[in-house]
Amino acid sequence: MVTLSISSLAISSTCGFVVGPSLHSRHSRTATSIKASNANEMMPLRKGSSVALITPMTLTGDIDVAGLRKLLQFHVEQGTDNLCILGTTAEASVLEMKEREMILKIAVEEVKGQIPILVGTGTINPNAVKAMTQQAIDCGCDANLVVSPYYVKPPQRCIMKQMTTMADMGLPLIIYNVPGRTGVDLIDTNIAILAQHESIVGIKDATGDLSRVQTLRALLGDNNNDNDDFLMYSGDDATSLDFVARGGDGCISVTANLAPKVMHEIMILAKQGKLEEATALNKPLELLHQTLFCEANPIPTKWAAARMGLTKTAYCRPPLDELDPAFVDDVTIALQAAGLI
Repeated sequence: MVTLSISSLAISSTCGFVVGPSLHSRHSRTATSIKASNANEMMPLRKGSSVALITPMTLTGDIDVAGLRKLLQFHVEQGTDNLCILGTTAEASVLEMKEREMILKIAVEEVKGQIPILVGTGTINPNAVKAMTQQAIDCGCDANLVVSPYYVKPPQRCIMKQMTTMADMGLPLIIYNVPGRTGVDLIDTNIAILAQHESIVGIKDATGDLSRVQTLRALLGDNNNDNDDFLMYSGDDATSLDFVARGGDGCISVTANLAPKVMHEIMILAKQGKLEEATALNKPLELLHQTLFCEANPIPTKWAAARMGLTKTAYCRPPLDELDPAFVDDVTIALQAAGLI
């Protein structure tokens, strides 16, 4: 077993929060809190359905602030278990730091304390990851999602260093393993080693290999006394029910943008072992799970959200664009099958 070195150095933020791994107790890792003079407190991430939230925009490409506030309240009302903001589905790669800050502040204003706020802070450059993570801390968010550095195809030890370096900042961290986008696969034995870090609280698995749920659980049982506390989220809507049935804890879902209440119910039922009921609820969504990826994410989802009246426009920032008319019928049929229009 590899023993991780955990820094005791605290990180001071511009908003006055003091964050460091020493604030995280091993027996309550998912109920961690960042404490400061204003008594800011983090919510633990929940098992269930986390929405990979889209960023609503105007026809000129600006962030639709009123629309964002509306979406955030919609997910609280619909029972979404966690918000995952500023990820791929949010078009985070084409958002400026000032825009990210505005989005985070709006999220905190609207839903802080009602639903955990998980923030995507991953990219290639470690300095940029640190800056985005610190921004999430400063704004009072609850956790961050860090993807393996993409395109450069780093070896395993480099991915692990990136994860532990960011986790040392003290914000609870979800590892994002998505080989199809990054070109590298963080192997299960190394995930189990990373799980020993007191601030690394879970993983978003987008490998598509359902057998890895049980493999990783077995490794965590050997290497980690907090096996049950290490959250395992599916990153693939089409297989998320099977993922939870095999021992996962939920999903980070694109479909949840459109059907949040049902996705929450499916995940909770599956976690309770009520697979027949979960399968019955999931059946009408099966076509939607697939069709929302007929073009690059989030193009179909933003079109569907506008079609449902959840947003005013389907605008995606370049290099993406609105849905190709050739796919409009496909997405419409999927929405009808799901009972959403």
